[in-house]
Amino acid sequence: MAQVHASTERTYAASTEQVYEALADYRTVRPKLLPAQYSEYEVRAGGIGAGTQVHWKLQATEKRVRDCLFTVTAPAPGKLVETDANSSMVITWTVSSAGAGQTKVQIETTWQGASGIGGFFERTFAPKGLNRIHDEVLARLADQVK
Repeated sequence: MAQVHASTERTYAASTEQVYEALADYRTVRPKLLPAQYSEYEVRAGGIGAGTQVHWKLQATEKRVRDCLFTVTAPAPGKLVETDANSSMVITWTVSSAGAGQTKVQIETTWQGASGIGGFFERTFAPKGLNRIHDEVLARLADQVK
């Protein structure tokens, strides 16, 4: 099994505090960011930043649906880490300054992929698909941090 890695980012004309607060709000803001590939979104504990537990299903492909139960930590300023109890998936959100009045958000996702030929295809195509989904999430975030 090899680690699969996907990464995408976007810059916003907003303060780092405003962007981080929006991303850390799993009760109100996060549901507004989710495209059609997400379903059954539910905050099960907390709701703001570290200590939050959130469930969703992610339809990664037509036939592949991941049932996710994430616990959120905030290991450093500007970071939110979502760790899935149902798989090896970890999503790291990093919010950082990109200059005067600009903020960059980077989403990095890793998980242990399959081995063999299936793993080759997963490592080749899954990151591209996940990046498309995360690009849409980041586009919707722009509407929340105006």
